[in-house]
Amino acid sequence: MEDKICIALVSGGIDSPIAVARMLKQGWMIHPVHCTQEPVTGPEAEHKTIAALRFLLELEGPLGDAARRQISRKLTVVPVAEQLALFTERWCHTEYFIHMKRLFSCLAEQAGKEVDATHILTGENLVQVSSQTLGNLGAIEMVTSLKVLRPLLGFDKTSIMHMAQALGTFDLSIGAEVCDALGPSLPTTIANLEWLEKVKTVSAV
Repeated sequence: MEDKICIALVSGGIDSPIAVARMLKQGWMIHPVHCTQEPVTGPEAEHKTIAALRFLLELEGPLGDAARRQISRKLTVVPVAEQLALFTERWCHTEYFIHMKRLFSCLAEQAGKEVDATHILTGENLVQVSSQTLGNLGAIEMVTSLKVLRPLLGFDKTSIMHMAQALGTFDLSIGAEVCDALGPSLPTTIANLEWLEKVKTVSAV
């Protein structure tokens, strides 16, 4: 049987701990990666990420047992503010959030090579934000050879909030969203692959 090993992109928001908890129940080994936007933002997102992971590891019962067996104690924290700033140029800013998610996927793939991961785990749910339209999700997937696990894809935000309250992570995860610190006021919901590839080439120089 194929080993179930994934890189979990954990943001510090409400969705991430629920996504992790759901895949723990499916037997996945989870290696968490957090992309920090400091110094553009403060350390709150990282602190919330750590608190939520610690909460899962300290749970009693079957889910806590699974967390202690299956969650890596190493949290990989990657600074991304400098790279994200490159996506604020006027000619590519409307695609900012797609660039951001593509960057995160590339970083997850790099982390995955160290642990033989086959999948990336995200807390994305369909059309919650501009980067999560079907087209934009497809454009994000194109940058990685890892398959994507989206256990919350079909749930709305209210349902996920109720899950977080039931699990006990809601109060740990609430707070101001920081992922949009450099984002545009009117992000695109339809990815332009030609522009995305051009930006990738420019940012790599």
